[in-house]
Amino acid sequence: MATGGSAMNTTTTRAQVWLFLSFGAAALAFVGSLLALIDSNVYYYDLSSSFSFQARAQDLVNAVVVAPLLVACAVLALRGSERAFVIWLGVLTFTVYNYVIYALFIPFGSLYLLWTAVLGLSLYSLIGGVTSVDSGQAAVMFPSRRALTVSGIVLVVVSGLFAVLWLAEDLPAVINNYTPQSVYDLKVPTNPVHVLDYAFFLPAGVILGVMQLRRRAFSYPVGGAFLVFLLLTGLPILVTPFVTSSLGSEGQYWILLPIGILTAVLAGMIVWLLRSVREV
Repeated sequence: MATGGSAMNTTTTRAQVWLFLSFGAAALAFVGSLLALIDSNVYYYDLSSSFSFQARAQDLVNAVVVAPLLVACAVLALRGSERAFVIWLGVLTFTVYNYVIYALFIPFGSLYLLWTAVLGLSLYSLIGGVTSVDSGQAAVMFPSRRALTVSGIVLVVVSGLFAVLWLAEDLPAVINNYTPQSVYDLKVPTNPVHVLDYAFFLPAGVILGVMQLRRRAFSYPVGGAFLVFLLLTGLPILVTPFVTSSLGSEGQYWILLPIGILTAVLAGMIVWLLRSVREV
């Protein structure tokens, strides 16, 4: 545990209100995911659609991994753990990302207010947490130039790969004036994942990666958090084929290899980066 003079203790002191606020987001997310797993009709979608399978996989990951991890990291961060604070930021980023989709792309229903509350609580917690980071303290926390360099490269490359992957589907559709297959499969007006990635998250990943390569200290903990976010995005994808098969449809198990490799690479990078954090 860090002592009273550590870099992240000062950050944690400034972030206390946001750490406590995230408990509410975690509790509501857990309850909402549990209710949705019990009654999938809350989505008001064809239960055999790709969206329904993905939503149930997401709820399973939220209830079993994300909500408990958010609480655990908040508790440890309040006790002065630098590493837990970085992971907490990443889990919050993942929560915001997913509840934008829940709140804006799912038809109005019984969990609308709950999803909106989770989005608000997690968004304010994330903003407060990020603005609590002090660049001078972050520079002391992350002394390993090699880990930061590799982390920056991973952020840029992974963000770029996802951009290329989405554009490979969307650009021909725009040029030839047809609807992408994923939009048909999801039965939504447009693919919410692509919208969020194009507009916000993939540019953020590239910017943070470049900032790490250019030794901008603010990006050290925030970039580490973004790696956690990227890792968590892979978990529902890995779970979806099993959920699909359990519900009587054909699961696309081929996705396990590329996403599994990517998840393993991200996990290794996160472990390396966080092990280099200086606990003072």
